[in-house]
Amino acid sequence: MKIALVQINSVVGDFPANAKRILAGYREALEKGADLVVTPELSLVGYPPRDLVFKSQFVPRCLQALDYLRGEVGEVPLLVGYVDRSDKRPGRAFRNAVAWLEDGQIRERIYKTLLPTYDVFDEWRYFEPNEECRVIEYLGQQVGVTVCEDIWTEDFLYRPLYEREPVRELAEKGADVIVNLSASPFALNKPVARRDLFASVAKEAKVPLVYCNAVGGQDQLIFDGHSAVVGADGEVMASLSGFREEVEVVELDSKKEGVMWPELEENAQLYEALVLGLRDYARKCGFREACLGLSGGIDSAVTAALAVAALGAENVRGLTMPSRFSSEGSIGDSIKLAQNLNMKCEEVPIGETFATVREAMKGPFAGAKEDVTEENMQARIRGLFLMSLSNKTGSILLTTGNKSELAVGYCTMYGDMCGGLAAISDVPKTRVYELARWMNREREVIPWATIEKPPSAELAPDQKDQDSLPPYDELDAILELYVEQQMSASDIIECHDYDESTVRWIQRRVDLNEWKRHQAAPGLRVTSKAFGVGRRMPIVQNFQG
Repeated sequence: MKIALVQINSVVGDFPANAKRILAGYREALEKGADLVVTPELSLVGYPPRDLVFKSQFVPRCLQALDYLRGEVGEVPLLVGYVDRSDKRPGRAFRNAVAWLEDGQIRERIYKTLLPTYDVFDEWRYFEPNEECRVIEYLGQQVGVTVCEDIWTEDFLYRPLYEREPVRELAEKGADVIVNLSASPFALNKPVARRDLFASVAKEAKVPLVYCNAVGGQDQLIFDGHSAVVGADGEVMASLSGFREEVEVVELDSKKEGVMWPELEENAQLYEALVLGLRDYARKCGFREACLGLSGGIDSAVTAALAVAALGAENVRGLTMPSRFSSEGSIGDSIKLAQNLNMKCEEVPIGETFATVREAMKGPFAGAKEDVTEENMQARIRGLFLMSLSNKTGSILLTTGNKSELAVGYCTMYGDMCGGLAAISDVPKTRVYELARWMNREREVIPWATIEKPPSAELAPDQKDQDSLPPYDELDAILELYVEQQMSASDIIECHDYDESTVRWIQRRVDLNEWKRHQAAPGLRVTSKAFGVGRRMPIVQNFQG
């Protein structure tokens, strides 16, 4: 049997465009000789649709688009992910479903069995689970159809979550092949973890596994593709590219020699994911252009380079906004960066505006010493200038803060936090430097002076980040334990060789700044635990573990 993997980039709720994309992939697969065509989870809908499913016309429009697809499908079946109604009472109103379309008919409707409600997932909120797993006979083969989580076994989850094992149920019913429609979001090194999962599932079931994953950005999530076919022996039979749409036909009975799983190193993964996430966030929200502030620092430089890669240099515009605290090097580095990227950069000083604001506030501030207030004024003036440029040009403003700064609140509300997308907010500061060096592996993209100088907000005389923060290598290591691994401060102090006062300071800063993060621009998720979706911490709390 020749099975086609149609790895596509759907847009949530855009049923006409998604149906068109699915049909284009289906027809390409037919030209390549496919016997069965597979698309990703909820391919007709886009993933995740979240509370859109509750809108009165959402599911009817979805079913209308499915009916259109049904009429376009001939004798070669097409598997399409969609949202179906559920008539189970009591129970949830909808199903995460797959339609087996064949000869102008819906031959089978298959429902997702295991509904994840952890991390970024919340499927129990919407969907009713499948009650029975069954195989479908086609071309003399018994085909077992599963949806994403259905193949994730307890060995690959942090703890056993489910009583049922859909793959085992299908294998016991005589499945000759397991097909999985998936929308599995990206995190660093997750593609390799999936490879191990696929091998384990295929060998245990003793049948090939066909895995078709979504690709593209959706809000904060990035889907990386990397669809694959794995033989019953756990060996890779075919693998699709990451981070782009692709159609490939795989003959299950004819194993190719030398097929390799694509293994990008971490910085390459990170770069591809961020470019895809930025491009899709802008494009799907209707933006063709982006703007950002260029400070001469590492964060704005890396963000600008990502934006140029995603949108094109002609569609990215920077402002460098010096004050009396800005070094000549910072202004020069901003201009050099723009030249390296072939993007536009304009200089708009903030000195006069800052002086005007200080003068206007002399009365209310009478008798008070200058402090962080005046530093934040400068950041907010820059935010005003950038938001004005965004409004005037219709471009999306990219914020440039990294995960380390966002974690401890080293950022200014309504200042450098202004914007529509926080492109690197899930990238720790030390990783930003690594990514910049990786970008410079063939030529200078990020000015080396930017990489080599000590980081500074340049809001006060001779200011350096390390005046206010622990060294970034130490800060990032503790943040990984506290945020991503969710260890308590007490356990970090007990199990690792870190100064107790430093750990407690970081813990307190992370906890106190939850309110800031609730007001931050959405950020692209690239680690196992990002701020935003998948991390639901209360703002008001007093736990001191």
